[in-house]
Amino acid sequence: MHAETPIRRLKAQAGFSLIELLIVVAIILIIAAIAIPNLLRARIAANESSAAASVRSIATAEIAYNAAYPTLGYAAALANLGGPATGCTPSSVTACIIDNVLSNGNKSGYTFLATGFAQGGSVNVTFVGSSAPLSFNLSGVRNFCIITDGVLRSNPGAAGGVPAPDVPTCQAYTTAQ
Repeated sequence: MHAETPIRRLKAQAGFSLIELLIVVAIILIIAAIAIPNLLRARIAANESSAAASVRSIATAEIAYNAAYPTLGYAAALANLGGPATGCTPSSVTACIIDNVLSNGNKSGYTFLATGFAQGGSVNVTFVGSSAPLSFNLSGVRNFCIITDGVLRSNPGAAGGVPAPDVPTCQAYTTAQ
């Protein structure tokens, strides 16, 4: 019989066994199962924070628009508050107050709406600015809105939800926290 030399023993044990590789893969899968839901919740929280800030920006832009164009009142549509990405010339059609990404209606996993309302005349005396998640439970879970009073409101969204289209709908939301 041969006596095994230390070199021969090393060659026989070089590399990992199949069971060792399976254990490492299982550990990686367990860590991923713990981390991915937390990552999704963090992304939803970031999108909701961005949506709330964007709705506040819409309200500030509406007030600035009303001051700049008092014969029109508040902007009739979200697009009126923005303008092209470069070379924006302020007018009542493109006021250049908010960035073009927000004025196009989609930002950070949310869809946005801003509408001015006239009550008995041609001047828009109230407005609503609102948002809803594009993909409920993936990009966000709450809708946000703001009206002429400047109070940010929210409600639990729903799959296929749309931004609050008018003042009474927004008033039905609870004050955002």
